Amino acid sequence: MGSLFRSEEMTLCQLFLQSEAAYACVSELGELGLVQFRDLNPDVNAFQRKFVNEVRRCDEMERKLRYLEKEIRRDGIPMLEIPGEVPEAPQPREMIDLEATFEKLENELREVNQNAEALKRNYLELTELKHILRKTQVFFDERLYCDADTGVYRSPLSFVAGVILRERIPAFERMLWRACRGNVFLRQAEIDTPLEDPSSSDQVYKSVFIIFFQGDQLKTRVKKICEGFRATLYPCPEAPADRREMAMGVMTRIEDLNTVLGQTQDHRHRVLVAAAKNIKNWFVKVRKIKAIYHTLNLFNLDVTQKCLIAECWVPALDMETIQLALRRGTERSGSSVPPILNRMETLEDPPTYNRTNKFTSAFQNLIYAYGVATYREVNPAPYTIITFPFLFAVMFGDLGHGALMAAFGFWMCYKEKPLQAKKIDSEIWNIFFGGRYIVLLMGLFSMYTGLIYNDIFSKSLNIFGSSWQNNYNESTLRENKALQLNPDSEDYLQYPYAFGIDPVWQLAEANKIIFMNAYKMKISIIIGVFHMLFGVCMSLWNHIYFKRRISIYVEFIPQIMFLTLLFFYMVLLMFIKWTTYGPSPPYFGSQDPEIVKTSGFCAPSILITFINMMLFKTDANTRPQCDPTMFAGQIGLQKFFVILALMCVPVMLFGKPYYLMKEQKKRASQGHQSMEAAAENGAAGGAPAPAPRGHDDDITEVFIHQAIHTIEYVLGSVSHTASYLRLWALSLAHAQLAEVAWNMLLRKGLKSAGYQGGIYLYVVFAGWAAISVSILVLMEGLSAFLHTLRLHWVEFQSKFYSGEGYLFQPFSFEVILDSAGQTEE
Repeated sequence: MGSLFRSEEMTLCQLFLQSEAAYACVSELGELGLVQFRDLNPDVNAFQRKFVNEVRRCDEMERKLRYLEKEIRRDGIPMLEIPGEVPEAPQPREMIDLEATFEKLENELREVNQNAEALKRNYLELTELKHILRKTQVFFDERLYCDADTGVYRSPLSFVAGVILRERIPAFERMLWRACRGNVFLRQAEIDTPLEDPSSSDQVYKSVFIIFFQGDQLKTRVKKICEGFRATLYPCPEAPADRREMAMGVMTRIEDLNTVLGQTQDHRHRVLVAAAKNIKNWFVKVRKIKAIYHTLNLFNLDVTQKCLIAECWVPALDMETIQLALRRGTERSGSSVPPILNRMETLEDPPTYNRTNKFTSAFQNLIYAYGVATYREVNPAPYTIITFPFLFAVMFGDLGHGALMAAFGFWMCYKEKPLQAKKIDSEIWNIFFGGRYIVLLMGLFSMYTGLIYNDIFSKSLNIFGSSWQNNYNESTLRENKALQLNPDSEDYLQYPYAFGIDPVWQLAEANKIIFMNAYKMKISIIIGVFHMLFGVCMSLWNHIYFKRRISIYVEFIPQIMFLTLLFFYMVLLMFIKWTTYGPSPPYFGSQDPEIVKTSGFCAPSILITFINMMLFKTDANTRPQCDPTMFAGQIGLQKFFVILALMCVPVMLFGKPYYLMKEQKKRASQGHQSMEAAAENGAAGGAPAPAPRGHDDDITEVFIHQAIHTIEYVLGSVSHTASYLRLWALSLAHAQLAEVAWNMLLRKGLKSAGYQGGIYLYVVFAGWAAISVSILVLMEGLSAFLHTLRLHWVEFQSKFYSGEGYLFQPFSFEVILDSAGQTEE
């Protein structure tokens, strides 16, 4: 019926390719993405395979491309996206050209970077020397004296000058003081502008220092300390004229270096811009080449070394498409020998392959998160498309909150392509975006159930006009806080609200929660029983397809009977109660016994009735004027249903083991007869018959499996039915939280008057909106999502879905490139 309802039929094939055509054929299959290759060399080391050298060459090309990409990103140059279609895998001979191109670019870029780093280091040294010559003038003026013979100002002390990182100055000063015992004089001044580190390109702050001392011993000690703190020492003339001359020379060299640095940066930028135009294409080509040779390493060589042999899983429906792709590859390679694709017989379980699109893939992933379907078993995904958002909406039913969720989902679907192109690096965002169609459907279904509950931000909409009317006068209303409307009088117009819950229930205070609880609790049980019945019916489809006839008789039929006779009967009692019993006449003066029996006053409890049914007893506390049953013959019918349901348990427990034992005895007797016939033939000179095979099925294991399965199903029928009450519980919690948020915040803001009230309403509305979005939509939505997931995985899929398969993972360039792109991000 197609891969949506059941996984694709898979075939194991053997593929023969001529060595010259193998590369082109595998390339075509990679573009197609419909073939999963098996490793025919599992015991061969990865470094000993035939195409390991080609893979290494691709690794080296990838390394060079990553180096180019890092340099491009560091300069902030935009890399052009691949226009149009993704380039095809290049021919093997093109690898040499690509390698030469990447080698040339890498060498050129490394040479430019080395030259630029050397120029920057030279520029840094000249800049630091410039600051030293400027800052030390003040220091020399303080420590100079005039020589009487020459008339030149000289210092009585020796000195060294240099530059050090600003944060090292305190420790540097302490070390000098301690090591030289206070016999040095240190002066330092900060350099105002930050300097660029040529190695890391970081901006660093430094200070100029000059140290005065006396004696060669202190000079040696001071230089060692400077070396230890990585301070850079520079020559500084003592005479002012020499310093001025050196400063002019430094400024001239700095200007020349600026010119050379600018030219170097321009050349580097041109190289990177040219590389940025093609680097995306180069990555795609190299990754495709690498993927092809990785795949070829899975193949075997024939004895002649001229043919490659592969084994692969392929979808049976795509055999012709794969044959065409192989022919195209052969034509591209220029080979005259056509490839051969043969089907193989195997007892191995094939992989599971379900075709999906952008809409169904999110729902299919929900199923795969539980477990990949066993080959060809029923796929729950198409039914989950409807049941998942519906069960979510039962818990999240609110027209306002559902509209917010639907709007967010619609925005993600509408902006699908631009958002995909951005490749946002956020795991949470990618989860939301991947499930955008689930979010949209959950929002739309929540709007529907919100209309059913008549609930929008904890308020109601009176669209069709209430079916109740108030006949009390104003004084009665003021004097009595708790009044009731009589459904058996003119208070009720005798016809229900057109769609959903009557808005009058939002005004009720005493019995609103009682009414909504009873309604939502029964609805939850009804939905749950039908959901489980549908799951059991799905198991019938599996039994029929896999031709498990005995499983239909000893598993499906007793399971469906057990669930129907007990829990579906309880659902029928709910509908009978709703349609049979009306308002409560004893409270309104009716004395007719027939009317009293069908009144709400006499309506029996469904829960008590079900418990009494299982215990084979009647309710002893029934009011004397009321009938404890809902219809004639109910007690006898219930006893019959319970007995019949209990009889289904031994059928589920012993049915399959008994059948297998019977089959084993039948085979044994047939084998005994064949041995007797062989003995007779041997006595007459004939050939002896082969000995009968041992029975494959272990009866003990089958019995244990059936015991576990039966206990799980019987107990699970009770616990799973109760588990669906989470639909009622979360719906009640969501409605109550929304009402609390309204009453505690927005209601007070709406009651405030004057311009102060407007400001107060503005602030309160912001708080109410924040709580509504963060708690009632996001947190409550996540809670309802997880509970819905549990109901599908445990309560629904456990009835028919084993999930013991493994996923079909074809050789696909698209998948490889997507995963590589996500890794880069």
